[in-house]
Amino acid sequence: MKKTPEEARIPLAGVEGRFLYYDDVANAIPADISSADSIETARNIIRKWATDILMYENAKRNTPNEAEIEKMVQEYRKSLIIHQYQQNLIDQRLKIEPEETQIESFYKQYGAQMLLKEPVIKGFLLIAPNNSPKLEEMREWVRKGNTASLENIEKYWLQNAISYDYFADNWAPVSSVLKKLPIQTKETIEQGLKNSFYETADTAQRYLLHINDYIPAGQPEPYELAKDKITNILRMRIKADYISSFENDLYNEAVKTGAVMFYEKNEQ
Repeated sequence: MKKTPEEARIPLAGVEGRFLYYDDVANAIPADISSADSIETARNIIRKWATDILMYENAKRNTPNEAEIEKMVQEYRKSLIIHQYQQNLIDQRLKIEPEETQIESFYKQYGAQMLLKEPVIKGFLLIAPNNSPKLEEMREWVRKGNTASLENIEKYWLQNAISYDYFADNWAPVSSVLKKLPIQTKETIEQGLKNSFYETADTAQRYLLHINDYIPAGQPEPYELAKDKITNILRMRIKADYISSFENDLYNEAVKTGAVMFYEKNEQ
């Protein structure tokens, strides 16, 4: 029997016995676009809708193993339902945050295998105009990098410096520091390592870098950087162990109650 559009709705297009209505298209068009853009958007929506149906119907007519596809759909649906159920169990019943001692223990065992992909650095970078006052004093403060010098730098940069990046407490990728320097090579950092200080300038600005610590690429990640990765690994392990334990308990209980039945093979 040939299908017809719903009487209460305004049809815009029909294909393979299916219909696209005015309200479907109108609801999909943003309200803040021009009339011309609205027409073009509507055409695209209709075209995409019709093409999807045509492709699907042609695929069904020309796919001989539809039963196999239906089996795959059912398996996928089953996997989705199981996954959602497992996620609900984890959310409701499980504390997945590992203890600090677990993270430290993992790092002691596997930290040597967690290697840096790029060098990291601790220190601070002061950028100031070339005509800054107290330039010699500023250079000495950055070179020393002690508590008194840092206090002077913080007071100084508010009035005279362009920027002051302090990363002495947290490891920073060398690449992020080099981007702020006019000479962007790893030799820049290596040169500064000799005396924990590096200075360069361009036509307008002076760049003063103090280096507290440095770890080259290929060396084990420091604990502070590895901690987040280890935490995620342990979270996944906790989830996997919990689901495995839950599945075992579920199966054993079903066997105990007779929900799972076993049949002996009759020998002929």
